[in-house]
Amino acid sequence: MKALLFAGGLALILSLLGTKVAISFFSRRGYGQEIREDGPTSHHTKRGTPTMGGIVIIGAAVFGYLLAKLITGQVPTASAWLLLFLFVGLGLVGFLDDFIKIVKQRSLGLRSKAKMIGQTIVALTFGYLALSPMLEDENGVRPASEHISFVRDFDGWVVWTPLLLVFIWFLVTGFSNAVNLTDGLDGLAAGATTLVFGAFLLVNVWQYNQSCSSDTALEACYTVRDPLDLAILCAAIMGATFGFLWWNASPAQIFMGDTGSLALGGALAGLAVLTRTELLLVVIGGLFVLETLSVMLQVSWFKITKGKRIFKMAPLHHHFEMLGWEQVTVVIRFWIIAGLFVAAGIGLFYGEWVATAG
Repeated sequence: MKALLFAGGLALILSLLGTKVAISFFSRRGYGQEIREDGPTSHHTKRGTPTMGGIVIIGAAVFGYLLAKLITGQVPTASAWLLLFLFVGLGLVGFLDDFIKIVKQRSLGLRSKAKMIGQTIVALTFGYLALSPMLEDENGVRPASEHISFVRDFDGWVVWTPLLLVFIWFLVTGFSNAVNLTDGLDGLAAGATTLVFGAFLLVNVWQYNQSCSSDTALEACYTVRDPLDLAILCAAIMGATFGFLWWNASPAQIFMGDTGSLALGGALAGLAVLTRTELLLVVIGGLFVLETLSVMLQVSWFKITKGKRIFKMAPLHHHFEMLGWEQVTVVIRFWIIAGLFVAAGIGLFYGEWVATAG
């Protein structure tokens, strides 16, 4: 358990210090954010704010995790390497998007098709390896399950592997884009993802303590390949994101960009797959689901009614801005909503265990 504290603490310190360095570095080189012309006019003052801060989040999390493993003399597990691959791989896709925005000085980076191709390659590679028999442990447990899961695998819901890969692809691309959509106000995405990673930290620790591989396993135990190591990596990502929030809170001195949002969203989906809690993610990450649904509803209604809108602007956080709410008010209230979803998800997770164990 010491590795948990080392990973979270080191990642937090690296992120706090590294983000300050990144702000100076990106500012000197003019790596500033371009702003949507159709967005709220209050955002125009943010033009030129350093972006690509996700590089620091990724770097701090990866180094914090690896240093913690080195200090405690442990070796990273297959599940952790898979999550790192997903985290860094989607961060690279986001970095290319951000870099093109900066070079071409426009608010749109990679073409949507190119961006989706990059996300698809990373997601399918992650899914294939996670389901591969090559990565089974000594108990025959793979990183990902062949079942669809809520708080644990549904009995009998064995899914044909190609369909399961499609499901994993949908989850990864969906949540990476959902966090990207949410990253529209100072500190909103960073604060919300910190809460959700905190929830998965608790889930992983509980699964480790109630593992089916332990000598005192109960009937309600969990068959997860590497729960403790996933908790350590989760702590590192949480610490790195929390440290970044110091500089990203209003008024933001740096933005995470697509580099950070795609990486964080993908890591959340990866944790859900590796912990057998795919459908529970919809509850724990409910804020990101709401933000995505608001965009889908807005676009669909606009096309159906030929120009009418449900919201003043989508994603949802911009709607409340357009109603006259201060940005800080929107962010804090959305953090509270995210916290309520997290509490509901943890309640469902624990409640199912109590019902099963009883």
